[in-house]
Amino acid sequence: MNSPLDILRILRPNQWTKNLVVLAAYFFAFGDQHQSMPGHALVRILSACALFCLASSSIYIINDLHDADADRLHPTKRFRPIAAGRVSQTLAAGLAVMLLAISLMGAARLAPNFGLLVCVYVAMQAAYTYGLKKIALLDVFIIATGFVLRAAGGGLAIHVHVSPWLLVCAFLLALFLALCKRRHEKILLEDNAEGHRASLEYYNTKLLDQLIAIVCASTIVSYSVYTLSTETVQKFGTSLLSLTIPFVIFGIFRYLDLVYRKDAGGRPEKTLLTDGILIVDLILYGLCLLGIFTFSR
Repeated sequence: MNSPLDILRILRPNQWTKNLVVLAAYFFAFGDQHQSMPGHALVRILSACALFCLASSSIYIINDLHDADADRLHPTKRFRPIAAGRVSQTLAAGLAVMLLAISLMGAARLAPNFGLLVCVYVAMQAAYTYGLKKIALLDVFIIATGFVLRAAGGGLAIHVHVSPWLLVCAFLLALFLALCKRRHEKILLEDNAEGHRASLEYYNTKLLDQLIAIVCASTIVSYSVYTLSTETVQKFGTSLLSLTIPFVIFGIFRYLDLVYRKDAGGRPEKTLLTDGILIVDLILYGLCLLGIFTFSR
């Protein structure tokens, strides 16, 4: 009991990939012809990402403590260390408090506004854990808002402007992934769905399929508008950012293929890190952006 490996597992380091959204502010500011990036900005943005990882891990532990009984009804979550009794609740609670304190104090020291945003993020996630996740649709909206706060937080940490269109894209993409996850849970758990997650009682696969289609289309349109908007063209000094649109469309289509053909929507972070085709698409997207930013300066 309380083995180092199990303690590491309750931090959910595999979920830290979500916090890479924080780095978007630095990456897109790199290509901005109207903003200069000082050398310490990279250190600051990486620190912001790390602090979000600590804050999110504390929330994951609190969530696992709160949901231990429900997790035992889930075919895979019942193996989580807290639900399985391999990590004591006292130790887990103490670790959560410590991580939360470090993340909040570190965020406030990095930048006051960033610290305030992390506080808002923690408060929202706590409200989600203790009640709001039971409300259908609101639960996925809160998850998507968490990604918007991450993206905005990156901008506050290094004092750069983040395009509202980029925040809209982050929200829609996160909403798309959350809806796909709910669909997977609804199908996987069948009649026991509401016993594990109360909001699943008010979802059905037909509704989720329609919502996924709507959000999928909205994400593609929003990203396309962002790359072609006058503000973006002036900011980066080029309209070539539109060349990345096919990579975004292909990535979304590939994910839909995995969701509907291989029932892979349950763990988005795992799918994004293990599917070879998606990985290649993300690499090509990044290289395309880097090339555009480099040659347009």
